[in-house]
Amino acid sequence: MRLKRPRIAALEEVTISREGEYAIIEFRDPTISSMNLKLGSKVRKMSDEEILAAFNETVCSMEEARRSHVHVPVEIPQGSPQVKYFAPGDQWVPRGDVLRCIIDDGGPDCEATIWIDDREFSLREFGRMLLTHAGWGMRLVFVPDDEIEKVHLVEIREPEDESAEP
Repeated sequence: MRLKRPRIAALEEVTISREGEYAIIEFRDPTISSMNLKLGSKVRKMSDEEILAAFNETVCSMEEARRSHVHVPVEIPQGSPQVKYFAPGDQWVPRGDVLRCIIDDGGPDCEATIWIDDREFSLREFGRMLLTHAGWGMRLVFVPDDEIEKVHLVEIREPEDESAEP
């Protein structure tokens, strides 16, 4: 189960502990993420109420940043490499926020492989590449292999016939 983002809380909804320069705020509801809030050495002298106020202020700031930020995904132009090798991590990483890919069945036992820039990636390699955006969302739009450069109009509706073969 994916945990929900921390939200503004009342004292009875959380437990607060201290570790070094951090206050650890854990929701009693196990479906909500906890937060390690760095407050410095003053954390040892702060009351739970003061820590909760700092936590709620941080959550408000995070929510405001999310509301006010307009994310414009960057797509690497055709002809330029979409991925690069990141030696310190020993993995390939995307250079932008959009990947144009071709799905193939070239892996062991016809396992899916993903082609990007004339380079074949196993599902494991592709999965590691996706982890560079852990915590983000993703939409996949399946298009014919000769139309991956085209931006397609997307219709939002239920499929007409779900019993038909893909």
